[in-house]
Amino acid sequence: MAEYILNHFNSKNTNLELIDLRNFDLPLCDGDESSDSLQVQELKTKIRNAQGILIATPVYNYNINAALKNLIELTGSAWTDKVVGFICSAGGKNSYMSVMSLANSLMLDFRSIIIPRFVYSDDDNEQLDSSIKKRLDQLFFELIRFVKGLKSD
Repeated sequence: MAEYILNHFNSKNTNLELIDLRNFDLPLCDGDESSDSLQVQELKTKIRNAQGILIATPVYNYNINAALKNLIELTGSAWTDKVVGFICSAGGKNSYMSVMSLANSLMLDFRSIIIPRFVYSDDDNEQLDSSIKKRLDQLFFELIRFVKGLKSD
């Protein structure tokens, strides 16, 4: 789903970047020197410089995955005042509220602005159907609308 947004909208005068955590060897957040690594610093800079962020995450056992939790712990204040949306992929229909604890944490800890629309899919089919694409398009346009609406002159 993240690749769909990247491929579909990167050609429409937007500057999108997909950050795949599988390509980063991040340390586990231990509250000490773990945030000093070069890769953590690179990700902090990317997050800090982003106008808006769409998080695409799998859902396991009714929660986001540990890699995403670790990223947020490592990059902390870089999330301050960011517009954030969610794309979730899960194995069942019952975990659709799983991102709410993360959304609450981002709002309360970093004053992130959470888009009140997210895409949740429990379809393991690699071909996205038209309803998922429509919902992804809506989420992307909401992200743009929020970012433009919050820009200060």
